[in-house]
Amino acid sequence: MIKVGILGAAGYTGGELIRLLLNHPEAKIVFANSESNAGNNVADVHEGLVGETDLKFSSDMPFSDVDVVFFCFGHGKSAAFLKDHHIPAGVKIIDLAQDFRIAGSHDYVYGLPETHSRAIRLAHHVANPGCFATCIQLAMLPALKAGILSGDIHVNGITGSTGAGQKPGATTHFSWRNDNISVYKTFTHQHLLEINQTVQELCPHYNGRVLFIPQRGCFARGIYVTAYATCSQTIEEATAIYSDYYKDAAFTHFVTKSPDLKQVINTNKALVYIEKHDDQLLMISCIDNLLKGAVGQAVQNMNLMFGIDEKSGLTLKASAF
Repeated sequence: MIKVGILGAAGYTGGELIRLLLNHPEAKIVFANSESNAGNNVADVHEGLVGETDLKFSSDMPFSDVDVVFFCFGHGKSAAFLKDHHIPAGVKIIDLAQDFRIAGSHDYVYGLPETHSRAIRLAHHVANPGCFATCIQLAMLPALKAGILSGDIHVNGITGSTGAGQKPGATTHFSWRNDNISVYKTFTHQHLLEINQTVQELCPHYNGRVLFIPQRGCFARGIYVTAYATCSQTIEEATAIYSDYYKDAAFTHFVTKSPDLKQVINTNKALVYIEKHDDQLLMISCIDNLLKGAVGQAVQNMNLMFGIDEKSGLTLKASAF
């Protein structure tokens, strides 16, 4: 049994992680830390867990009692936490913030199983990818790996309000978000850093840009990405490349019919689809931002790190009818 500790357990990602781990056949939650909710029942904060657990939030962090710790902090807080706290060398870390996603003077492996599965299995520390970064990369990975794209890659992605976190804000409250859509961080979104890192890893000589326009959607969860770029291959050739790339992927599925968002909501799946229009390859992908875009992928990485079934604890029903 994998003994788990969770830091930052009161937010959206913390709640989803607890939900997954309570039903994971090979994991046990030892502590769920939240300074603001210490002593409170987890189910009083994450109300979807009523009747499923008596777990309470803790102010304690008994790292010596666990095998792995999930960091569900906001961006920038993980590195600061590690400067002030000691985690035993034998404890694995899965960080859901962006602090260690870019290669540097650390040993964190970028936790996208569709590109780094072997390294994740050997890793002691994993940096979980961002939600937009996951969805965008999954749309493009086979084409980039095969080197069939040229010029700039134009990307449009729309995300649900949970992507902004649990703390209420001007662009997340109901009166503003409902029946509304808006653009933000045009061409400057922070996830472009890790996307461009992967582009250079897979296709070092690629000199095009990834031009990304993020949008806020009037729904709670999910990400839907459309991307296109110049491609000289036929649709039959591109289809063969995508089919082969994802044939052994645990959760990413190449489909032959344009997907809709409800097919992936509440699951760890990613659906990827392509079309060819003249010399343009259209690449579509969709995920649940809280699962494949966050804690579902984090649990997938935990499974890989501990050598158990990659799908363990992640057999989930989509919200589609």
